[in-house]
Amino acid sequence: MEGSSSECRVALITGAAQRIGAAVSCRFHASGYKTIIHFNRSQLEAEELHSKLNDLRSESAFLVQGDLNDDKTLDRIAKEVSKIGRLDVLINNASSFYPTPLETATESQWNDLINSNLKGPFFLCKRLAKMLTQSLGSIVNLADIHAYQALKRHPIYTVAKAGNIAMTKSLALELAPQVRVNGVSPGAILWPQHELDDTEKHKKVLETVPMGKLGNEADIAECVFFLATKASYVTGQTISVDGGASHSI
Repeated sequence: MEGSSSECRVALITGAAQRIGAAVSCRFHASGYKTIIHFNRSQLEAEELHSKLNDLRSESAFLVQGDLNDDKTLDRIAKEVSKIGRLDVLINNASSFYPTPLETATESQWNDLINSNLKGPFFLCKRLAKMLTQSLGSIVNLADIHAYQALKRHPIYTVAKAGNIAMTKSLALELAPQVRVNGVSPGAILWPQHELDDTEKHKKVLETVPMGKLGNEADIAECVFFLATKASYVTGQTISVDGGASHSI
C-alpha cells in the first residue's frame, strides 16, 4: 500500500542527493512519505533537494550527512530516524564505483568499495532493524547487473555488488516475516562520471542492450518503489532493470 501524508510514513535513502538516489527520494516523497536524504560529499545538491521537497510539503524532508564507511555516520543516521519516530523504508543506494585493475588494486580501494557497497548497508540495516520491524517495513538494496557478469577492470566493485545480492538474500531470512528485503540491479541507466565522454564505450554498451537505449533514473525509482510498497509477497529477490542486457550476455 502506498504511503500517504496522514500516515506519516518515512523513507530513508542513502546517497540521495543526485542521480538515482534523488529520483528515488522524489518518488517516495510524491507518494506522501517523509524523506530522509543522506549524502556524503554532495552537500549543495542535497540542500537543493531538501529545500525543493520541503517547499512542496513543509517539514517533510530531512538531511543527514556522513561517510557510510564511518560508524559515527551510521549512528548519526540512526539518531535522526529515532528523532522522527518511525521508519518504513530503507533504500541502500549509496555506492562507490571506479576501476581497480588487479595489477594496481590496493587495500584502500578494497576497503572503500567493500565498505560503501556492502559493509555500510549491512550495519545500517542492523541499526535500523528494530524500527523497520515495528513498522513492518521494507529494505531495498541497490546492486548492479555486473554482480552477475563481472565487469572487466572492476574486480573489487564486482565482488562488492555480488556480496550485496547475497546480503539481500540473507537479510530477507533474518528479518522475515516482519521486514521484506529486496534488491534492484540497474543496467545501462547513467554513465559513470569518469566515462561521460567515452562515446565509443557508450556505443559498445548499447549494442548489448536488447531495448537499444539507455534507461533513466525514473525506471529504477519505479522498481524500487514497487518492491518497497507494493510487492507484499516478494522478499529476497533482486530484479535487474537493464533493458534486457543481462539476458543477452
